[in-house]
Amino acid sequence: MTSYWCERAWLGPGDIADGVIVIVEGSTISDVRRDQSAGSAHRLAGLTIPGFANCHSHAFHRALRGRTQRERGTFWTWRDAMYAVAGRLDPDSYHALALAAYQEMALAGITAVGEFHYLHHDVDGTPYAEPNAMGEALIDAARGAGLRIALLDACYLSSGFGRDPEGVQVRYSDGDADRWAERVSGLRAAGPDVVIGAAIHSVRAVPRDQLSTVGLALPDAPLHVHLSEQVAENDACLEAYGVTPTALLGEAGVVSPRLSAVHATHLAAADIALLGSAGCYADLCPTTERDLADGVGPARSLVDAGATLTLGTDSHAVVDMHEEMRAVELDERLRSERRGHFTADELIRAGTRDGHRSLGFGDEHGIAVGAWADLVTLNVASPRTAGTGRDAETAVFAATAADITSVVASGRRLDLDPARVGAQLGKAIDAVVTG
Repeated sequence: MTSYWCERAWLGPGDIADGVIVIVEGSTISDVRRDQSAGSAHRLAGLTIPGFANCHSHAFHRALRGRTQRERGTFWTWRDAMYAVAGRLDPDSYHALALAAYQEMALAGITAVGEFHYLHHDVDGTPYAEPNAMGEALIDAARGAGLRIALLDACYLSSGFGRDPEGVQVRYSDGDADRWAERVSGLRAAGPDVVIGAAIHSVRAVPRDQLSTVGLALPDAPLHVHLSEQVAENDACLEAYGVTPTALLGEAGVVSPRLSAVHATHLAAADIALLGSAGCYADLCPTTERDLADGVGPARSLVDAGATLTLGTDSHAVVDMHEEMRAVELDERLRSERRGHFTADELIRAGTRDGHRSLGFGDEHGIAVGAWADLVTLNVASPRTAGTGRDAETAVFAATAADITSVVASGRRLDLDPARVGAQLGKAIDAVVTG
C-alpha cells in the first residue's frame, strides 16, 4: 500500500479539492480522503489530475517528426514519407522505437495508449515465424515504458477501392479478413494492463464484403477505424459504393457503442446522426489533423448528437495531451468564429476517463476508489501556469507536457528523465532513418 498526498486535485467536473490523500493498493485506488495533511504520504505538490489516455497512436510515425515539414504537399505526399519508414522496421527496431516513443508519452502524463497497429509482416509480405512478432514488440514496449496498451490490430487488405496492396502495403495485408482474424486470434493479453482490440484501417483498405468479418472477430473488444479523414476518401467511397464511409460502416453492422471513429473530419449531417445515435466514440487527433492539413472535425456536433469525445496524438507530430484538449476548443472557435464550445471539465474527461473507456480499460477512471491508480501532477507555478487559477482551466488552457512533475501509472511512480528519453529516441530514430 502506498499513500500520496495531493496538494490540490481535480476529482471530477466542478470538483477541485485541496489536501487529498490517495491510497493505492497494487494498480488501483483503494481510498480517497479530502482535507488531509501530508503526514508520511508521498507529496505531490501542484495540481493532480487523472492519467491521460492516448487513444490513437502509430508509434513508428514518431520517426517522421521534423522530417516531413520541409516541402509543400498533402496528406498523400506525407504518406509516401511514412511508407519509407514503415519499410525499414523489423521487430527489434520497432520495439526500440516504440519503447522510446511510449516513454515520451509517459513524460507527457499518458498512462494508457491505443496502438493502431497494421505493420504486421516482413517487408515482402511474408509472415514472421511468430505471426504476431510486431504486435508483441509493441506490447512489450508499452509495458517497458510503464503504460497500459490496447493493441488495436488493424485489418488492411487493399490500397484503395478495388486495388491490391502496393509496395510496402504488402506487409500490412493478411490476404483477406478471415486470415486476419485467424492471426489476431493468436494474440493474448498478458494481463489486465493489455487489451487486444480490432481495427478496420479504413473503408478504402477493407472491401465492403469483409467489413463485417472484422467487426465480428472480437465482439467484446474495442473496434477502431480511420473515418473520413480526407475528402478524397469520401469521394472515392461514393464513386465505388454510392454511400459515404460512415453509411458503409452502418450497412456492415459495425457502428455500435464500442466503435471509435478516428478523425471523423469530413462528415455529412446523416453521418453525424448515425455515429451519435449509436453512441460511438469520436477520437479526434487535432495536432496531427492540422499537421497533415486534414481539416477540422465537427467535435461539438458529434457530442451533441450523442457521440463521446476522445483524443489521440496519432502521428506524434506533438505528444502533449494538454495541446490536444485545448485544440478541440480552439479549432471550434476558428470554424465558428465563436468562443466557448467545450468546458475545461469536458475536455479533461475526453482526455482521461472517456479515453480509457474507449480502449477497454473499464468504466472506473479518475481519482476515485476502484479506479486505476493514475495520477499526473502539474507544476502550477511555472511561467506558463502561474496565476492561472490552479484549476481545470489551468490544466487545459495553460499547461503543457513540460509542466508535468510526477506520473503515477497503474500504481507505479514512473522515473521521468527527459534527457534519457531524448537520447533513446535519437538512437532509435537514427537506426531506422539512417540505418
